[in-house]
Amino acid sequence: MGLKIRLARAGAKKRPYYHIVVADSRSPRDGRFIEKVGSYNPMLPSDHADRLRLQEDKIKEWLGKGALATDRVAKFLGKAGMIAMPAIPEQPVQSKPKKKAQERAAAAAG
Repeated sequence: MGLKIRLARAGAKKRPYYHIVVADSRSPRDGRFIEKVGSYNPMLPSDHADRLRLQEDKIKEWLGKGALATDRVAKFLGKAGMIAMPAIPEQPVQSKPKKKAQERAAAAAG
């Protein structure tokens, strides 16, 4: 059984609120979970104290048991200093101009 520390969505339509939960990796996003270990409210300003709440002792306990954090949760934990900050790839690769557009831009500039 693979354990994940991930976000489970709650809140109303267009008013997101997320619980940070420990769940089996096979269970659905908003489905069954083992334990709530925090919350995230993206509607609050980034400097607000209640935007991100973590129960650090429980999270460290689950990480010790082998639970893996998802990318977003790993970013939260990295900012809180609980784990090493994950590598964030450059974004977005898909929106770069395609080959011919790059060639035209190079010809116009050069």
